[in-house]
Amino acid sequence: MRGGPSTVAAALLAAVLALALAAGCTTSREPSRDDGRSASQKPSPSGSTSPTAVAGSVLAVKIDNAPGARPQTGLDSADIVYVEQVEGGLSRLMAVYATKVPKAVGPVRSARESDLELLGQFTRPVLAFSGAQGKLLPLIDRAPLDAVTPEDAAGAGAYYRGTERAAPHNLYVRPGRLLPSAPGSAALTTGFRYGTAPSGGTAHSSLTVRYPAARFTFTWSASRARWLVSTDGAPTVTTDGTRVAPATVVVQYVKVRASGFHDFLGNNTPYTETVGSGKARVLRDGRVHDVNWKRATATDGTDFTTADGAPVAFAEGQVWVVFAQAP
Repeated sequence: MRGGPSTVAAALLAAVLALALAAGCTTSREPSRDDGRSASQKPSPSGSTSPTAVAGSVLAVKIDNAPGARPQTGLDSADIVYVEQVEGGLSRLMAVYATKVPKAVGPVRSARESDLELLGQFTRPVLAFSGAQGKLLPLIDRAPLDAVTPEDAAGAGAYYRGTERAAPHNLYVRPGRLLPSAPGSAALTTGFRYGTAPSGGTAHSSLTVRYPAARFTFTWSASRARWLVSTDGAPTVTTDGTRVAPATVVVQYVKVRASGFHDFLGNNTPYTETVGSGKARVLRDGRVHDVNWKRATATDGTDFTTADGAPVAFAEGQVWVVFAQAP
């Protein structure tokens, strides 16, 4: 795997995160609209390729996971799917693309403060999102990433509105308009290792992770050698009927604290701390392994190790990382 961004980028990211800690705000956006600067933007489905990405950039897309947004599009093509808690105990996804660029991904929704820390491990990632709370937008603009909302990509045909759902659950992005080509697995500066499973572990047929207002169940399929995902008790499928089935699932126990931001109803936006250390459970090959995780800085990937310090390898294929509140 490649190393993290430069020390200049690391310093910039640290400054941005420090500003975020001091930037509490509320927003008056309406619940039926997208957040922030893209609230009224409805781009045309046609246009030219955006020049945003640089060589080696991954594409990260914030994906709606409210009941009205399911099934999603392009989720099965992601290399990594991060699951985070948002306002009201609900969930939102961040899908990261490096080895495949699907035709469309969505529905696209807004960014959160935690995303800046999480994305610091990648070299100048492209972040596709629908907007953000007003006082968060300047922090996103200062972060070492290329932020692209529908407003930013107006005229490029990168975003379009679907016709089968009502806003805000109908905004989609064409990744090929933001990413010239798939950068490949070397762009995934996550610290992940792939290879033989660690010894031991406990046989599990399924495991459920609960948020206050959402739950995810991962059920082992021996015939597919994959974990079948269910969300809120229903199978997680894409719009073309594909069952979402990662090869590895990581339940990473982290601190989820109050941030300085709130939604339009006054609910606090949770901040998921992904720098630090703690416990995790790695699901692969029908077994669950209790491991440790450590991420020294926001520009580092996350290392997973066994109790004796040996690196933990994942199975080849898609990885889901579910951030859960540490006990």
